Amino acid sequence: MPRVALATYDPGPRPSKDRDLPVLVRELRAAGADAVGVPWDDPGTDWGGFDLVVVRSTWDYSRRAGEFVAWAQKVAAVTRLANPAEVVRWNTDKRYLGDLAEAGVPVVPTRYLAPGDAPVLPAGHEYVVKPATGAGARYAARYTPDRRDAALRHLARMHEEGLTAMVQPYLSGIDAGGERALQFFGGRFLHASRKGAVLAPGTAYDADKVAHPDLVPWSPTPAELAVAERALAAVPDAAELLYARVDIADGEDGRPVLMELELVEPNLFLGLHPGSVAAVRDAILAAAA
Repeated sequence: MPRVALATYDPGPRPSKDRDLPVLVRELRAAGADAVGVPWDDPGTDWGGFDLVVVRSTWDYSRRAGEFVAWAQKVAAVTRLANPAEVVRWNTDKRYLGDLAEAGVPVVPTRYLAPGDAPVLPAGHEYVVKPATGAGARYAARYTPDRRDAALRHLARMHEEGLTAMVQPYLSGIDAGGERALQFFGGRFLHASRKGAVLAPGTAYDADKVAHPDLVPWSPTPAELAVAERALAAVPDAAELLYARVDIADGEDGRPVLMELELVEPNLFLGLHPGSVAAVRDAILAAAA
């Protein structure tokens, strides 16, 4: 009987936001595995006692990225971690977009501003400012050129916290076509979803945001699948990936471009795609074996 840990976060007194977790635990147990959800930062867990640790919903990691990467390396030293620790380290810093661009993947153009860098901001188009290590649209906001002062205060706040900022053009196609999330599991395309625009004009960077508004199933186009497959092929240790989510939107020319590559803790949206549960279960069991 394989022992499988699904690493999650500690929600405290509130219910967990991970609706996939109880479904996967139940399905894995029904298939004969000893499966359990465990907060990644639980100090009493013996991670070496599991045949496989799957990073699932460690949704508080971005506030403690260094600690989280160290945890991944510690776990990988005593058992199999999916995704691998090196992939986790690479993917927690969105400067990986530069690596993908160099590999020929079409990505949204990105400038990085580390603490101490001159605050160069676009003067001719709407843009987004967000942290290079972040999740759930935390510390993300969109600005028009006339709101430069607000954007500078945003940058200053992130730099005070030691965060590197990303500056990207706001892709206007998102307002009409949304973003598409293409999920892969066990080396195969699993399903896709589309969500509406997350960043409303004028919303403060530190305001609470709905990370996946108006989520619906989506049938990806051949062009979207091609971008996703090209991005995944450029990942270090690509053959070792158990899961991946590729977030895509339309560029200004109407062609799909990569927004983000989620290789750490992507929401699988199994409630929207219940037919995918068996495939996820079977891929986890195969990895545990």
